[in-house]
This record gives sequence, structure tokens and C-alpha cells, in this order.
Amino acid sequence: MAKSYQVAAIPTRRCAGGALELLLVTSRDTGRWVIPKGWPWKSKPDHEAAAGEAWEEAGVRGQISAAPIGHYSYDKREIDSVRELEVVVFLMEATEERDAWPEAHERRRAWFDPKDAAKLVEEPELKAILKSLAAKG
Repeated sequence: MAKSYQVAAIPTRRCAGGALELLLVTSRDTGRWVIPKGWPWKSKPDHEAAAGEAWEEAGVRGQISAAPIGHYSYDKREIDSVRELEVVVFLMEATEERDAWPEAHERRRAWFDPKDAAKLVEEPELKAILKSLAAKG
């Protein structure tokens, strides 16, 4: 059986002063800060599925890189178990942000400085990815 994995997007934007910001969303179950992610889509390449998750979970669209910028693992809580999943991460330049989106009633979203975003997420490997974006700032 093939290893299960998920795809994720890190939506980014530039402030008026040129500083980089990253968009995080809250998870539906625990309310902790995460990046938009989900299962691969059978009909789309992984980067396009990640862009679709950014729309569904965070209400943003934009240009997404076809090449992943990294990956991390996390423990996915399921009804009666927990399993470790690998998440392939793609960088997205957000060009559109809507006030209404498919999961708006289930999640909060907010833009953060990359260093602040890294402090808010739990997964060490994701923290490292976000910190690396701060260095590129």
C-alpha cells in the first residue's frame, strides 16, 4: 500500500513596506494554527490540489509553485486512532482574498510575519520551513 500523504499551501503576500506575510488558518477540531492542507486530488497535480485547499480552507487564490519547498510530518487525529502523515508543502503567492469561502464558518485565518507564524504552529519541521521563509523575507 502506498504511503498516505497530504498536500499543503503556504499563502504569502507582501505588505506595503515590502515585508513578507504568511497566512495561517485554524484547524477545525482543535483550533490550533496550521497551514491549509488536505488529501491529494485524483484529477489534479499535487500543487494544484494544494492551491484548492488554500481556497477551501483560507479563501485565497493565487500563483502556486509546482515544486514543493519542503515537507513535514504530523499526527492526524482520527475517530479511534492517530496516524503519522507526511505533508508536501508548496509556496503560493496570494493574489485574491475573499471574505466568503467554503470553510469560513469553520475556521479563522490571519496573516503573520514568518517568525511569528513559526512560533504559532506545533510541528517542528513546519516551524523550520516557516523560519526559512523569514530568512528570505
